[in-house]
Amino acid sequence: MSITAAIANAPQDPFEIATCELGDPQHGEVLVRVHACGICHTDMAVKLQHIPIPMPKVLGHEGAGIVEKVGPGVTRLRPGDHVLMSFGSCGECSNCRDGALGYCDHFRDINLFGKRAGGSALTRNGKEVGGHFFAQSAFATHAIATTRNVVKVDSDLPLELIAPLGCGIQTGMGTVMHVLRPPAGTSIAVFGAGAVGLSAIIAAAIVGCSTIIAVDIVPERLRMALELGATHAVSGLSDNPMAEIVELTQGGANFSLDTTGVPAVVANSINCLRARGVNAQVAAPPRGTMYAAEASVVVGRGITVRGVVEGDANPQLFIPRMIGFFRDGRLPLDKFVKTYPLEKINEAVGDLESSRVVKPVLVMR
Repeated sequence: MSITAAIANAPQDPFEIATCELGDPQHGEVLVRVHACGICHTDMAVKLQHIPIPMPKVLGHEGAGIVEKVGPGVTRLRPGDHVLMSFGSCGECSNCRDGALGYCDHFRDINLFGKRAGGSALTRNGKEVGGHFFAQSAFATHAIATTRNVVKVDSDLPLELIAPLGCGIQTGMGTVMHVLRPPAGTSIAVFGAGAVGLSAIIAAAIVGCSTIIAVDIVPERLRMALELGATHAVSGLSDNPMAEIVELTQGGANFSLDTTGVPAVVANSINCLRARGVNAQVAAPPRGTMYAAEASVVVGRGITVRGVVEGDANPQLFIPRMIGFFRDGRLPLDKFVKTYPLEKINEAVGDLESSRVVKPVLVMR
């Protein structure tokens, strides 16, 4: 079938809107008519080749839409179902069997390289185009996904608002709720108040952290963080953000989370912790990036530093939980989502990179 897709051809080239051909779903797959897809920093990391993946490629991994067709063996979903798409996993390796889907032995092949049985379903003018990114490639009007990365949702939900639950929001909230697990009354510092950081701040408020410190260099994002649950805002441009956090927490934060991947910021996110503090790292910086942490701090304070993929979440379980937070008003996605038509993807990317918008979401018309 003919579809419209935004193609990433080269790192510095704008996305190209083009007509492509998409094949039928295979065993265990579904064809989704995409209604909306969030733009995530991972999409841009791949396009800019910070994560080197062959191009041309159709990116997009926060897709939401309606099932149009199901492949052989699919019984859990049917045409007409409203769905969110998240990351893919094999379901067979030891990590998948343990429920740690984000650490699937084949995560890179399935998600970043878009490995699919039978090859890519996407072509343009008879030539294969890289598709199945995160088992979806949702910067398009239609996508092929799998039953493992598709979550059925109620039909009354606004797909353009909940689309980012599939990755960015899941990463921020999941890291707090599944990995850090701060007890009520404890303190947390969140470095970077983009979509992931703001989601972490919202989660910290939900679980009852008494001191929630947002750190960013953009004043508007700090204002938004305070509106969404942060108790304090610290400018990353101040002389000593770490010292401010230590003072605000009377000795250091119990927990911290870095969403930036900037080595100097990562160091601050570790150094701001009190004894036995726990730090989480979720960013995807360019390959080869090294983080420096002073041994006397990490060892002497008994610091734990933990890398986290997709918030340690099982999308089938966590997306419904996040939807519950959205329904009861504790996850106000409308505060930081801005929608753009697919053909304005380059404008949306520019707004994201310049921090004019927190979470751009493409809407297919």
